[in-house]
Amino acid sequence: MSLFRTKNLDNMVAASRTPGGLKKVLGPTDLILMGIGAIVGTGIFVLTGTGALTAGPALTLSFIVAAIACGFAAMCYAEFASTVPIAGSIYTYSYVVLGELVAWMIGWDLLLEYGLATSAVAVGWSGYFQSLLSGFGITIPEALSAAPGALPNAHTVMNLPAACIMLVLTAMLSWGVRESARVNNVMVVIKMIVVLLFIGVGVKHVTPANWHPFAPFGASGVMSAAAVVFFAFIGFDAVTSAAEEVKRPERDLPIGIIGSLTICTILYVIVAAIMTGIVPFQMFKGIDHPVSLALQHAGENWFAGWVDLGAILGMTTVILVMAYGQTRIIYAMSRDGLLPAKLSTVHPKFGTPFFATWVVGLVFGFIAAFVPLNVLAELVNIGTLAAFCLVSVAVIVLRKKRPDLKRAFRCPGVPIVPGIAVVFCLALMSFLSAITWMAFVIWLVLGLIVYFGYARARSALNGVTQS
Repeated sequence: MSLFRTKNLDNMVAASRTPGGLKKVLGPTDLILMGIGAIVGTGIFVLTGTGALTAGPALTLSFIVAAIACGFAAMCYAEFASTVPIAGSIYTYSYVVLGELVAWMIGWDLLLEYGLATSAVAVGWSGYFQSLLSGFGITIPEALSAAPGALPNAHTVMNLPAACIMLVLTAMLSWGVRESARVNNVMVVIKMIVVLLFIGVGVKHVTPANWHPFAPFGASGVMSAAAVVFFAFIGFDAVTSAAEEVKRPERDLPIGIIGSLTICTILYVIVAAIMTGIVPFQMFKGIDHPVSLALQHAGENWFAGWVDLGAILGMTTVILVMAYGQTRIIYAMSRDGLLPAKLSTVHPKFGTPFFATWVVGLVFGFIAAFVPLNVLAELVNIGTLAAFCLVSVAVIVLRKKRPDLKRAFRCPGVPIVPGIAVVFCLALMSFLSAITWMAFVIWLVLGLIVYFGYARARSALNGVTQS
């Protein structure tokens, strides 16, 4: 049993089109809004303040650097998504091109990345939600307001709001992707209106003197901030997880991936410029609501509350889309025999991987309730950057192995563009902390143990002629 045996691409595509699978109900607008829903959230409402402390007003350049890294990788994703329209994202692409062991490891990596992202954002959602409630004179009991040890000098037992939002969104996802997409679309439109209103209101209060010095910490500060705010772009790759539920994946997936990333990059750069133009960047220290702070500093207190509402909706859609992406990766890995078969069963009425969806919701809802996750953004970043490197390499390999394959979208400049994506991602990874690298390696080692102890012997490829 070769560790690098690959799946037959033609058979996989044919199998994905057989009756009884996931419902094909999504169009290009759904995918763009899904991408925006996953991207515009914690990044724009929280990490802009953190990034400003590291880069100063040059945070705009940090967002551009992170966006370039994502943009080159996005074109690679778009080629794969249009060529291999199958659930599982980079896990599935790796299985076709690079072999089972690589596919398993990246799938294992994505389980951690997506799961911790949903939990971490749920915790951030809880903070904004409690802040909104306090404006109406409603206070959640201290014991239920945060995970144990999350708040200094406070006796906290669990983060009840974080657990509740995870369970509500899990129920929504389990009932149907079409219904979830509709709710996501409405929330995305509302939060986009809030962001655009911030731009319209905030630009009148910009003081250009606050942009000087533009890059107080030099290129190192710009790159360090880019490695942190990269978290803000995580999510466009979740669009590829919807491949089997898209009506015309060959056309619609590239539109969803590149369209959502382009729109969000423009918004991030403009918002970062306005924020650092209103407030001297040093004032963002210890602030987890930088957008609201900028408005308060400008005397626009009436609108700060609306920004809090936009942040809540923004984080809600991030949780929804990331949880959706994770369930589809689990579904694909289970269908391949690498995880228990129960995880790939499709509900006869709802047409969703019902059991897998609830496993994800309960496990990561528990983590959100009981584990402080404010230091885990870097761990999510390193997993995503590793996945981006892999998909870029896989595009080059598949061009060599299957030049005859029909590609509805072709990544331009292969192998140069994928190579640039790898260089950018590795550069950003080099700015992450040693502790993050250590935690990432430990998780991968655990994945190897599970693969050799369980998954390899149960792979659906056992006894099958390999491609």
